[in-house]
Amino acid sequence: MNRSFYRRLASLALMALLSPLLAGAELPEPAAHEPAAWYQFSAPSRDGIGKYYMGREISHVMGHQGADWLERPVRERDERTDLLVAELPLARTDVVADIGAGTGYFVFRLSPLLPEGKVMAVDIQQEMLDIIVDRAAGTVDNVFPVLGTISDIQLPADTVDLILLVDAYHEFSHPREMGESMFRALKPGGRIALVEYREEDPTVPIKPLHKMSASQAKAEMAALGLEWLETRDTLPQQHLILFRKPGR
Repeated sequence: MNRSFYRRLASLALMALLSPLLAGAELPEPAAHEPAAWYQFSAPSRDGIGKYYMGREISHVMGHQGADWLERPVRERDERTDLLVAELPLARTDVVADIGAGTGYFVFRLSPLLPEGKVMAVDIQQEMLDIIVDRAAGTVDNVFPVLGTISDIQLPADTVDLILLVDAYHEFSHPREMGESMFRALKPGGRIALVEYREEDPTVPIKPLHKMSASQAKAEMAALGLEWLETRDTLPQQHLILFRKPGR
């Protein structure tokens, strides 16, 4: 057998070994297709993809295989998700977009608070949206699944009152493009509620790339044209940072 056959065999074996590790992860597109001013690339760290935005390495994405972790029974106790929902600036008629909705943990906590509004459940994994559709079937009529992409939340311009991002933004492989699509989707005066584990607190038991400092978050949102409103640290482990799109 010739050398090309053995090279092909070795390549297939390597892909077989790597496939389970890469399942559910969004890898960056080639640098040639992205504005050089936005991103930098280097060898990835253990938990990152080797792509940097404004000095921050982007972390790997949690795949749908981690759905059970999102719905773990102790989540409300550990993260006080009930307090987070209570602190969101909501009106009964609001259109709220949960970006990176996952299994719908927050979608179904927001839905009863918006009897005249809507919850747009946005995720890039169809498997996650399937879970939400199954949970909503026959019981909830104001939840709408939306399949986004790694660079666009796929919502119409000027239609959303509040965007909720819970432990998701740091995983966006294209944060600038996603940020711009969120900015477009917000109504003038619309808000973003960004929730991220506090990088400033070494006692928060989360891997470093899955945390974000308040200063980093403010810098990245300001680059999109969003105004910082306030940072609330009433949650045990996370920042709740509110931003606003200029306008009425």
